[in-house]
Amino acid sequence: MEARFDRVKEAAGHELAIPLYERFCESLSAVLGKPVGTGEFGADMKVSLVNDGPVTICIDSRNRE
Repeated sequence: MEARFDRVKEAAGHELAIPLYERFCESLSAVLGKPVGTGEFGADMKVSLVNDGPVTICIDSRNRE
């Protein structure tokens, strides 16, 4: 699957996105029956990744492409 970073232009602005994000988290928490961990919406994140180990590949036997 090809990444579609150009779709970021179509994203909602913070004034709409933040309330939607908060409502989604509240709804998910209600469905799960427990609190859902959240962070700061739109925060700048610094992440690090080390790929060291086996790879898991999911194969859909119904999709013959």
